[in-house]
Amino acid sequence: MPGGTAARVEGVEVSAFTVPTRTPESDGTLEWKATTLVWVEARGGGELGAGYSYADTATARLVHDLLAPLVAGRDALDVPGAWAAMVRAIRNLGRPGVSSMAISAVDAALWDLKAKLLGLPLARLLGMVRPAIPAYGSGGFTSYGEAELREQLGGWAAEGLRRVKMKVGRDPAADPARVRAAREAVGPEVALFVDANGAYRRKQALRLAERFAAEGVSWFEEPVSSDDLEGLRLLRDRAPAGMEVAAGEYGYDSWYFLRMLKAGAVDALQADATRCAGITGFLEAGALAAAFGVPLSSHCAPSLHVAPLCALRAAVHAEYFFDHVRLEGMLLDGAARAVDGALAPDLSRPGLGIALKAADAERFRAPF
Repeated sequence: MPGGTAARVEGVEVSAFTVPTRTPESDGTLEWKATTLVWVEARGGGELGAGYSYADTATARLVHDLLAPLVAGRDALDVPGAWAAMVRAIRNLGRPGVSSMAISAVDAALWDLKAKLLGLPLARLLGMVRPAIPAYGSGGFTSYGEAELREQLGGWAAEGLRRVKMKVGRDPAADPARVRAAREAVGPEVALFVDANGAYRRKQALRLAERFAAEGVSWFEEPVSSDDLEGLRLLRDRAPAGMEVAAGEYGYDSWYFLRMLKAGAVDALQADATRCAGITGFLEAGALAAAFGVPLSSHCAPSLHVAPLCALRAAVHAEYFFDHVRLEGMLLDGAARAVDGALAPDLSRPGLGIALKAADAERFRAPF
C-alpha cells in the first residue's frame, strides 16, 4: 500500500461454477452428481483477493445482492469489521445455511486481499505454529463397489497419506465387510476413519463401533445425527478405547461449536471455513477447541484450510476430500496438493496462494 494509506474495497464480484462428479456419489444419507463452487473476488489497492464456498447458486445470489454492496467501500484491512457488518445484515434471513456460506466466501476473499496488500502469505499473516498440516484421504463413497473402494483408499496409502476415511451408513449390514476390505487395502499402519453422516441409530452405532474397532478404526464421524448431542455423547462415552467420535462440519456459527463442546459430545471438533462464516469463523472454532482441550480438524475445501490450520494450535489434520481435490485441481491455480502425507502453504505466494483458472472454469459457469 503506497504511503501506508489504507486501501478500500473497491468492489466485490461473485461467480458460480457447477462441476459434475467423476461418477454418481453417495454417503449414508445423501446422493449427489455435481458440486458447485461459489467464487468471490474482492478488489482494492491494486490487488485482487479471492475466496470461495461449496454451496449453491442461491449463495452466489445473496453475495451479489446483499453482501457485495455492503462490503464495498470498507477499509480492506479491517476484515473483522466487514465480517461483523455481514453478520448483522443477514439477521432476518437466518444465520445457518446459505447466509453463513455467503459470508464465508466473502470473508475468505477479504482475508486474501488483506494478505496481498501487506505482501504476505496468509499463513504468515495469521502466524504459523507449524509448517504443514497432516492430511487424510477422504472418499470411499457408499456408491463405490469393493474394487473401487480398495483402489482409492489403497492408492492414497501408496501415495504416503497415513490416514484415510470412507463413507458408511447406506447399508449397515454390509458396512463391516466394506470396512474390512478397506483395512486390507491400506494395510495395518494406515489409520482408518469412517463417516456415517448421521445415518445410524444410537444403539446401532454402538454395535457397529465394536465391529469397526476390530478392524482398527480410530475415528467415527457423525455416528448419529450431529444434532443429537446426547447421542454423540453416548457414543463418545461408550465407544471402544482408541476410537475418537467427531462431528461439527454443519456448524455455521460459534454458538453451534460451543454447544457441542459444552455437551462433551465429541473427542474431535470439525469445522468448515466454507460454512462457518469464513476464515474468521474458522479461527473462532479453533479458539474454542483449544479452550476445551479438543483437537480440531477441517472439513473439505483443502486449499482454503491450509493457512488457518497451520496457524491454530488445536489443529491436527485436514480433510483431503476427493471431490474437492479434483475440482480445485481443475479450476484453481495453486490448489493444495498433499506431499508426504501433508499440506503446506506456498510461502512464495501472497494470500491464499490460489487463483481461478478462468478459461478452464468458464464451461462450468452456473447462472444465478
